[in-house]
Amino acid sequence: MTEPIVSYQDVHKSFGETPVLTGIDLDIKPAEKVAVIGPSGSGKTTIIRMLMTLEQPTSGSIMVDGNYLWHMEKDGELTPANEKHLRQVRGSIGMVFQHFNLFPHMTILENCMTAPIHVQKVGKKEAKERSIEMLEKVGLNDKLDDYPNQLSGGQKQRVAMARALVMRPKIMLFDEVTSALDPELVGEVLEVIRGIAEEGDMAMVLVTHEMEFARDIADRVLFLDNGVIAEEGRPTDVLENSTNERLQNFLHRFRS
Repeated sequence: MTEPIVSYQDVHKSFGETPVLTGIDLDIKPAEKVAVIGPSGSGKTTIIRMLMTLEQPTSGSIMVDGNYLWHMEKDGELTPANEKHLRQVRGSIGMVFQHFNLFPHMTILENCMTAPIHVQKVGKKEAKERSIEMLEKVGLNDKLDDYPNQLSGGQKQRVAMARALVMRPKIMLFDEVTSALDPELVGEVLEVIRGIAEEGDMAMVLVTHEMEFARDIADRVLFLDNGVIAEEGRPTDVLENSTNERLQNFLHRFRS
């Protein structure tokens, strides 16, 4: 059996008195593509924000590539992780957000080069080569010297993907990456994600409301409802053959 690249073990998350995730147990295999669907407020984004160390679990543990993320082992005991440990373990994770988060005062090429230089301590020449390669992969090698305000929303999102890929992550997280885009730009971004997925060597977790896309791209679909994984399985089983009433009601909105 292959060891999971990501493992959530009885993970709970509350904001104040409000529980958001309740006892999440989830293993993700290397190179597995997992789509996460569910209504607003079900905890979808929180799951991946914890993996990116943007939200801390209230209890439970998360392991990434065999290492605890939020904990460190010391004298046989688990203790809270320090910033150095968090930074080291999350180094194998890339994330693309809804709202691009590009630096407006930097060119597209500079946006992609910054993290490898400052986080991974890569030389400027290698960072530039990597960045050009990844911008080519997302179809933007003709925009290297442009600034974010010169790009469409779809192009900005593709830059955000290139910037994450430059770090050579083992796991890529996508948080509703098409939800802030005009409808006519959605297809170009999904096509780039499809291309990344087809290369096959990277685990991917996609929080999405694009059901057809989830069916096409995912090895497994998770349906989150009220902070628990209420249904999971192969895309056809979850999206077409499930008898879960809450899931059927949720999917009905996308069919009408």
